[in-house]
Amino acid sequence: MGRHAELVDIELPEFGLPRVEPVIPAETYRKRIDETRSRARGAGYDVLVVYGDREHFANMAYLTGYDPRFEESLLVIDVDGPRNKGPVLIVGHEGLGYVEISPVRCDIETILYPGFSLMGQDRSRCRELREALMAVGVERGSRVGVAGWKYFTFLEARAPETWLETPSYIADVLRTICGGREYVRNANGIFMDPGCGVRTVNDVDQLASFEYAAAHSSQAVKNALFGLRPGMSEFDAVELMRLKGLPFSCHLMLSTGPRAFMGLPSPSSRRMERGDPFTTACGFWGALTCRAGFLVEDAEELPKGISDYVDRLVAPYFEAIASWYKHIGIGVSGGELYRAIHDRIGDPFFGVSLNPGHIIHLDEWVHSPFYEGSTIPLRSGMALQVDVIPATHSPYFTTNIEDGIALADKDLRKRFEDSYPEAWERVQARRAFMEDDLGIRVKPEVMPFSNISSYLPPFLLSPNMAMRMVSTF
Repeated sequence: MGRHAELVDIELPEFGLPRVEPVIPAETYRKRIDETRSRARGAGYDVLVVYGDREHFANMAYLTGYDPRFEESLLVIDVDGPRNKGPVLIVGHEGLGYVEISPVRCDIETILYPGFSLMGQDRSRCRELREALMAVGVERGSRVGVAGWKYFTFLEARAPETWLETPSYIADVLRTICGGREYVRNANGIFMDPGCGVRTVNDVDQLASFEYAAAHSSQAVKNALFGLRPGMSEFDAVELMRLKGLPFSCHLMLSTGPRAFMGLPSPSSRRMERGDPFTTACGFWGALTCRAGFLVEDAEELPKGISDYVDRLVAPYFEAIASWYKHIGIGVSGGELYRAIHDRIGDPFFGVSLNPGHIIHLDEWVHSPFYEGSTIPLRSGMALQVDVIPATHSPYFTTNIEDGIALADKDLRKRFEDSYPEAWERVQARRAFMEDDLGIRVKPEVMPFSNISSYLPPFLLSPNMAMRMVSTF
């Protein structure tokens, strides 16, 4: 008996949207700071400096609930200082008031460094950055770990530990104070290493927050898919999404026609035409949902030469996604998930070159354990994206499912159910839909967060026609 994908008429249920936004308690942030301080001490650092700006905020927000909106900021943690000595946050003018957003504001000392402010704002009270950093514990001979948003490997550099992705003026000052580049090292692995980073496993409140974001991002994409019409502009299609104002984890993407082949463009005033390729992605903090297909009702309206679009591309792709879901679970290695995809659609025609999935957090992509030969085991508490993008570089264009899940052992599932019963009901309803209607089998620890989990309509003017797995005897 085998299994294959087919295109059928499916009724996509209304799973509902969260009514109450989950909140991360102040005590959780305190525990995160303590754990991070312990990790930094174990790595041999005297001081940990966490960099943040508008795009690269996740490590800082993870620790404090504060995210820079217009400026750079530094969070400085004295690793060997008294346990009751909290972090110091160095901010510009506009961050000075916004820091009140932090649930642990009372634990944080704030220092104004006007040099972090936007150009033209008052610098008359501006001390040197060197002075500000020395005032919070950085001194000659200090071993300083710097964390921003990326770290490097020996495939990229001879001494990757000394490569910093933070602005050079900050790196230069730190190296000058400490006495050389060997004292100042990249510490992002503390947060982002796929095997042991502190942001790669989440507590129950954080997972509930991600479910909240995923429900809204997926509902936005669903709203668009079920409302598309030829003649609409791309901007009109975005209006269908009914966005709620949640902060984005990446620019909203929606494009049609020739621009769709680039994958990443923001929407424009271009009007959609019957037969157009279409792609969209909407991501909020902790979630992202993508779909792609053609603006047609059936195969007869596809561009010339690709009437077998479903059989050639979409069906084998969906079978690979179903295999990904079948295999994923606690203790499974990232390499096994890589093989689940590439054993099925590894042919060059499919053009799958990026990792078949990744860890997600406040930032859209933390890291990925899904690569060939990876022995990194997946763990309870991980938030993950299925993210397999064919790039055929042909008239067949692409097809795409990107949705978020969490892995949760029995204890974590029970805590999620007790603390967030409405979210738990949505998770269970999504699991039932995937298994009963889409024929996708998942292990007990898999918690789908998307309102369109694995729902793939290739012909977007017939959104009720979607792929499912069926058994062959």
